Amino acid sequence: MVRPLTSIFTVICLSLFALTPAKADPDTDVKAAYAAWDAAFNKADAKALAAFYTDDAMFLPASHDVIKGPAGVEKFFSGLFGMGVTGHKLELIEAQGDGNMMVGAAKWSAKGKDAKGADQPWGGVATHVFEKQADGSLKLSVHTFN
Repeated sequence: MVRPLTSIFTVICLSLFALTPAKADPDTDVKAAYAAWDAAFNKADAKALAAFYTDDAMFLPASHDVIKGPAGVEKFFSGLFGMGVTGHKLELIEAQGDGNMMVGAAKWSAKGKDAKGADQPWGGVATHVFEKQADGSLKLSVHTFN
């Protein structure tokens, strides 16, 4: 069941890339959102990270859980910080959007621990759907990564 949902989500995201009219430079907005998100992560501040998500956000981590809303996001990242995960970095692959909604694809990396507690690099790719807020900031309505 997870594989078909992942495939459907991927098709939706790719469709958004193809069908969303281009904004003058969505890269700038998404890069700024990524920098702020990374800064909160690298302070191990789960509450600050949760503030980057809309009230009805859907967070789909590599664990295959379906997490909804800022409270669930905060709990997830509190667990990661408790495991000693640090050094998160998002590197933009591509961003597109119409000003009110933007989609970003990124490579991510972090420093985790292996089963013996030794440092181990982690990484993968992520997809983010942002909604522009009344104050001009971007909040995540969908976030998934592997």
